[in-house]
Amino acid sequence: MHDQTGGHIGDTLLEQLEKAFGNVDEFFKIFEATALGRFGSGWGWLVQNKDGGLEILSTANQDNPLVDDLKPLLAIDVWEHAYYLKYKNKRADYVKAWWDIVNWDFVEGRISASS
Repeated sequence: MHDQTGGHIGDTLLEQLEKAFGNVDEFFKIFEATALGRFGSGWGWLVQNKDGGLEILSTANQDNPLVDDLKPLLAIDVWEHAYYLKYKNKRADYVKAWWDIVNWDFVEGRISASS
């Protein structure tokens, strides 16, 4: 994560997101819905599967995609401790604001490392 700077999605990652989700806006929409759909504590993930394709999923509590042999590329913590002090019970506001600090260079580097 960048500290309050956000950043831009690089070409390699952009190509992969468009291939998997049609366009970046659809990726954001699905990722947010998945994170917000997690009841209780857990995580939202962008992962790379064994075939190199991208998927979005959520896991409960401390579970993670590694147990299913998926490579985590990006994760959002949706446990209350991650957002409650600033956002109270407004998880959706937290998820929207979270995009501003994603380190897209790191995410793209994770994809490049496995290509």
